[in-house]
Amino acid sequence: MNQIKGISANNGLYAGVARVMKSLDEIEKFKQGDILVTEATSPTWTPIMQLAGAIVTDLGGMLSHAAIVSRELGIPAVVGTKIATKEIKDGTKIEVDATNGSVRTTDN
Repeated sequence: MNQIKGISANNGLYAGVARVMKSLDEIEKFKQGDILVTEATSPTWTPIMQLAGAIVTDLGGMLSHAAIVSRELGIPAVVGTKIATKEIKDGTKIEVDATNGSVRTTDN
């Protein structure tokens, strides 16, 4: 993955470890400051979102749950990437540039 583009839901820049989560059953692997990478969020995801340094989703737009909660929490978010959960590997260091709606790896 070089770069993934999506919709900037809440501006900001954040670099950290990507946690690709398919379901809430994987909550134990998520740590404070990790970047949540998931297909989409719903209210049941809010406890994880409160720990996240940034949010990246495959689905959604400016009025999606992930976009609204990211603005409420004041954390960067890129939504509607279509491919983030397929392209980003769990545990990879990534940079979320939510001002420009992009996500890129920072691992060498």
